[in-house]
Amino acid sequence: MNKWYVENGEQGDIVISTRVRLARNLEDYPFPCRLTVKGKEKVCEEIKDAILSDDSWGFGYTWMKDFTRAQSVSLAERHLISPEFASDRAGRALLLTDDEAVSIMLCEEDHIRLQVMMAGLALKEAYSVADKIDNIISSKLNYAYDDRIGYLTQCPTNLGTAMRASVMLHLPALTRCGQIGKLASTVSKLGLVIRGAYGEGSSPKGDVYQLSNQITLGISEEAALNNLQSITLQLVAQERAAAEKLIENPIEEDRIFRAWGILKNARVLSGDEFMELSSLLRMGISNKSINFDITKLNELTTRVQPATINAAEGKELTSQQRDILRAKWVREALDS
Repeated sequence: MNKWYVENGEQGDIVISTRVRLARNLEDYPFPCRLTVKGKEKVCEEIKDAILSDDSWGFGYTWMKDFTRAQSVSLAERHLISPEFASDRAGRALLLTDDEAVSIMLCEEDHIRLQVMMAGLALKEAYSVADKIDNIISSKLNYAYDDRIGYLTQCPTNLGTAMRASVMLHLPALTRCGQIGKLASTVSKLGLVIRGAYGEGSSPKGDVYQLSNQITLGISEEAALNNLQSITLQLVAQERAAAEKLIENPIEEDRIFRAWGILKNARVLSGDEFMELSSLLRMGISNKSINFDITKLNELTTRVQPATINAAEGKELTSQQRDILRAKWVREALDS
C-alpha cells in the first residue's frame, strides 16, 4: 500500500502536508506521568481493545519496546510519533495504519494522542477521519471531560477541544526575503504559531515550517480549522508572489539548477545539505523550471533521514556511510 506522503494534495507545491491531532484521557486513570509502567500497559490494552473492536481502519498494534532505537527514531522523523515518545518507550504502544496516515500514540503525555496526516491542504478531511475514530473510542470508553472546560489534558494549553491542527509549509522565497519573523509576529496575533518542521524549538531545515493553532480553549474545532485554512491560503499566495519575483533574478534561477545538478551527481550528501538543495529543487518544481514529480521528492525526503536509513539497512551506519548511501538513493530517484 502506498504511504500517504506519496501523493500530491491541494496546494501541494507549497503545502506539503496536513496534520490533525486529538489528545484524550480516560477518566478512570491518572495521567500517564502518574502511572507505573504496568499501569500504562493496562491503559494501552484497554484502548487497543476499544479501537480494534472496529477493524475497518486496518490498524497494526506494536509495543514501543519492540521497536529498535533506529525504528523508533525513524517514526519520529516521519512525524508519526513525537521525539519524546521515541526516547522513552516503556509502557507505551503505537497503533498505525498501513499507509501511515493515522497513528495513535498510547500513554505519551496523554493516554491517547490520535493524529491523522494527509498530503497537501486537507484540514477538514483530516479532521473528519480523526473525529470518526475518536467517536469509536468514546463509544467504548469514558473520556476525562468537563462540561465547562472541555477535554481534560495533562498540559493546560491543550484544554478545551484538545485539538492541534497544523500544516507543513515550504516557504523558501519568504525565507530568502527575510519575511518569516514578521509573519511569526502576525500569525501569533491570530491565534497561530509558526516554527520548525518538528515543532517547538526545532529549526526550519529546508525552509519547511509548521503552522498550527495555539488556542484550544473557548473556540470550536470548526472555527480553529477555518482560521488555519484562511491564514494558510494567504501564506501560499504570499509565497507564490515572492517566488515569482525572486526567480526573475538570474542568480536565483542559477541556484535552482545548480542544486539540481549537485543532487543528480553527488557521491556524498549530508542530511543538512540534502535538505538545503531539495528546498531549491522543490521551488524549481513549483515554478515549473524543473520537470520532476514532486511526490517522488516527498517520498525521497522521508526515505533519506538518518534513522530511517539505519532502519532500512537494519544496522547502525556511520555518518559517512549514510551520506554515501543517501547520495546514491538521490541519484537513482532523480534519474528514474
